[in-house]
Amino acid sequence: MRKITILFAFLISAASFVSCADGNAKAKISKENLDSAKSRDLEIKKGAASISFNAKEYDFGTVNEGEIVETTFKVTNSGKTDLVITDAKTTCGCTVPVWPKAPIKPGQTEDVKVKFNTNGKRNRQQKNITLITNTESGREILTLKGMVTPKAPK
Repeated sequence: MRKITILFAFLISAASFVSCADGNAKAKISKENLDSAKSRDLEIKKGAASISFNAKEYDFGTVNEGEIVETTFKVTNSGKTDLVITDAKTTCGCTVPVWPKAPIKPGQTEDVKVKFNTNGKRNRQQKNITLITNTESGREILTLKGMVTPKAPK
């Protein structure tokens, strides 16, 4: 069994040395392919969906613990193709976003509604909502922040 293990280790190390023997990887890159890839990427960026907001941050001020804070972010497709929001992720279950599931046409504006339950949350709070989109960056971050006054102890 030991001989088989040593033989197997030898074969793996020999294969790794042989596979790396070709040398300089830069020499294998074609200038024409590189230029073609750059122009292709520029064309893709021109047609990518683009997103803009009325605001990316909402400061709810000071509220009492247990209150539910609600706000609406206006999302506009400022690109040339349909904007698709595939998901909205939050930092905890206390923040619940509702986003448009259908594609947003160029120039069209839709709402992303967010509710934040302050129960069990005290003092300074900041909650992020990450929208997963088909924009160039692939994700956009919206923020809720404010102060939650703790309940008086019983």
